[in-house]
Amino acid sequence: MTQRSLRQSTLPRPAVLEERPAGAGESAEPAAPATGPSGLLGLAAARFERARGRRWFWPVLLLAGYAAEVLFRLVLVRHLSFPSVHPDEDSYLVLARVLAGRSSTEMPVGVVIPGGYPLLISPAFRIAGDPVTAYHLIMVINALLNALVFPLAQLALRRLGLRRLPAYVFAGVTALLPPVIFYSEFVMSDAVLPVLVLAWLLCLHGWLGDGPVGRRSWYAAGAGATAAYSMATHDRGGVVVALTGLLLLGVLVLRRAEWRTALIGLGTLGVGAAGAKALAWWLEAQFTVEPSDVGGFLWEGLTDPDKTGMTLTRTAGQIWYFIVSTWGVGGLAVVGCLFALFSGRFPRPHRIVGGVLVALLVGTALASAAALPDDGRIDDWVYARYLSLLVPAAFAVGAAVLCRSRRRGLGYAVAATVALTLLLGKIVVWSAGSALTTKLFIGWALPDVTFLAADWTRLNIMRSSAAAFVILGAVVLLLVAGGRRVVWAVGLSLALFAGFATATIAEQVSHPHANYRKPLATGFTKASGVKSTDNVVFAWDVDGGLRNAQAFEVYQGRVWYRDPRWQPVPAEATVLVTPPAPEGRAADGYWPEHPAEWYVAKVNRAQGWAIWRKR
Repeated sequence: MTQRSLRQSTLPRPAVLEERPAGAGESAEPAAPATGPSGLLGLAAARFERARGRRWFWPVLLLAGYAAEVLFRLVLVRHLSFPSVHPDEDSYLVLARVLAGRSSTEMPVGVVIPGGYPLLISPAFRIAGDPVTAYHLIMVINALLNALVFPLAQLALRRLGLRRLPAYVFAGVTALLPPVIFYSEFVMSDAVLPVLVLAWLLCLHGWLGDGPVGRRSWYAAGAGATAAYSMATHDRGGVVVALTGLLLLGVLVLRRAEWRTALIGLGTLGVGAAGAKALAWWLEAQFTVEPSDVGGFLWEGLTDPDKTGMTLTRTAGQIWYFIVSTWGVGGLAVVGCLFALFSGRFPRPHRIVGGVLVALLVGTALASAAALPDDGRIDDWVYARYLSLLVPAAFAVGAAVLCRSRRRGLGYAVAATVALTLLLGKIVVWSAGSALTTKLFIGWALPDVTFLAADWTRLNIMRSSAAAFVILGAVVLLLVAGGRRVVWAVGLSLALFAGFATATIAEQVSHPHANYRKPLATGFTKASGVKSTDNVVFAWDVDGGLRNAQAFEVYQGRVWYRDPRWQPVPAEATVLVTPPAPEGRAADGYWPEHPAEWYVAKVNRAQGWAIWRKR
């Protein structure tokens, strides 16, 4: 969270604004479509009814759904074999390499970032003997981890009052959402953070709910552990740890839960946080760069009067993007949680965890808005990535609002969501002004809203908002008109649309982005003749993407960043990469005072590099 390069029990029932009576509305199991007993559909429905009464049916169906989610993710990344998001991916790969016991190399991002996610993908480096195989294995690990959103969302929806079939279908929608899958297509911590946050909220609710002390103790320990590992995974996890500590201490002081369970949660949180710090200290000792200074950037962004306006606008922009990227359903969750927080109609655990969800949303948006620098990019104002960790949790809560609210309550919730979204969008437009059209547009940073606007070349806040409202409005109208009989059909339609949206974004954003980066990744490796066993020095004025990618491509050797004209070249270096000499000068004109053992072996002016080797 210090640099843009780094960007790189259950959920609360509060979202149920006004619950329908038991036996009415969506609280009952949706009936199978009636097509007549003689029809094929009727026969299939009858067999389904018989099968789902068996004890093995739902576990097998859940496992099949998880397998399908994993397979879908693997299909999306089947052509990817190298890092393309610089320097984020490169830095996570370097950390995973070191954690796997391989040689150290240059840290592309310039600071040591948290190592929790690299620890999870480090087995790929122990198995693979080349960078392509390692990258493919990491994509498999990402898919296995990211697809865990599906069973966790199904559990959350069941706890929120949905019956098994609609919970299963809407869990599928949640796990197929573009913001959930998009970042798992790259080596980035956001592949696992949404899973950790969803598990954390489930544990918090289980701890605060009813049940034996032993079971609630396990939930408390789970909440502390997932919070601590979130902090070990990314700086945003610091907000999770802070909220967990405050909640555990508050409940302990106010005696709102068994004191032993709160102490267990605090103990687990403390041990986990200490472990995260120990991992960070160990990694810092492996590199010569400085540790990340998150607190310094955050404090400056919050206290500097010249930056306060930008910080608040960015906060509004991130929340706007979050709501629109979930087609307004995330907004329903926010409205529902706030309503329940101040309402006595809901159990205390639902109210507390609903408040925690909203607090994490606002706290993460504010902290990241304050800490991120102004990079001259349009997405400085509506940054997408940092709130993606809450998309599965919020969508599950919003789905419960859709399926379980009475018509009047749902109407109020939708109206409040639309008003909030438009207000946030207008704040960004008014404050950012011409910056939304004149600054640098990067499609990779704005995938969801460009899909909604059907325009991959620019940001259109109002058009994207309108598209999200159309989707939300269509879902609401179908549910109001059809009631419980169409819940499963609406969920299935949303799942198909989510899969289509995710696949389209991969085709229009992920794949072109990777293809654009390919010449400076594997393309450079082939053209230059640099081997994975070489020890390579890159001059600082070589293209940054090329430098960063080779920290991974040079798999057995290592990489340094040095300017040979004024910095000493390491004695163990075997290759030096510099820009070509100026036109009209000798091939070695870039470094005229080079030692005699170094010579120019190859030059590529089109890509802007020259290869030097030792004699």
